[in-house]
Amino acid sequence: MPFDPEVAGATTLRILRFIRVEHTIFTLPMAYAAAILAGNHLDLWKAVFIGLAVFGLRTAGMAWNNIVDFPIDKLNPRTQGRMLVTGKVTFREAYATFAAGAAVFFASATALGLWPLLLAAPYLAVAVTYPYAKRLHCFPHFHLGLVYALVPLGASIAMYPDDIAAALAHTPRMLVAAAALWVAGFDVVYSKGDVEFDRKFGLGSIAACFGVKAADAAAVVLLTLSAALYVANYLAYGLGPLGLLVTLIGAGVEVASAVLGALGRVGLGFNLNLAVGILIPTGIFIGVLGI
Repeated sequence: MPFDPEVAGATTLRILRFIRVEHTIFTLPMAYAAAILAGNHLDLWKAVFIGLAVFGLRTAGMAWNNIVDFPIDKLNPRTQGRMLVTGKVTFREAYATFAAGAAVFFASATALGLWPLLLAAPYLAVAVTYPYAKRLHCFPHFHLGLVYALVPLGASIAMYPDDIAAALAHTPRMLVAAAALWVAGFDVVYSKGDVEFDRKFGLGSIAACFGVKAADAAAVVLLTLSAALYVANYLAYGLGPLGLLVTLIGAGVEVASAVLGALGRVGLGFNLNLAVGILIPTGIFIGVLGI
């Protein structure tokens, strides 16, 4: 078959939509913020392969999530438009996307050094087991938070690839914890949209297992604690005042997202968190520059 650039371009765009590449773009700033706080000089080599590792892991995770959740997604009215369900992406393409993402992730880990390579398989295992969590218990949100926490943690380890003790000692632990609570919290908000479906099919979430009010309370606690940790992390590094202002705005947006979710504005509350993922790292970047 002769090469058709228009067809090739269309395929690329379909796959990028399938893996929700925009989520990866919003994840990268947090990885680089953690790497900078960890120290030991973020050079171009590390920056490129940290970015590729994040892209590969998220690509593999998103593809696998869609494959595993296909039987659920085709029954849920909210997810019946997903590309694997509609046939816009085939299972062959989905498996190929997973394999390609995993390959990029392992190649990037290898390029980064010994400990990134040793931890690559456990990282991938955490990511691909996420879609099974809601089938097993009521707290899949914390599994997703753990998946996201691997991003700043992994970036910190990449800064000291041959010395895991030094890597862990220099990891911005409050940033890692805040990131985990942040993602878990907004996933609690997001899950409210599926509460009746989840109950009907025996899927776990705080909302499905304990009620919407419990989910609202959990989201407010998780997101508020996360916001406080983001601010505490910034203060712990003694960075500049303008960066602190940006961090405080990000923390305020995060708390507002929880309140909006509790008030029934689930879509707006969830979408506000895209701004949090930009504001918090931006505050750190500005602070590191001494502004």
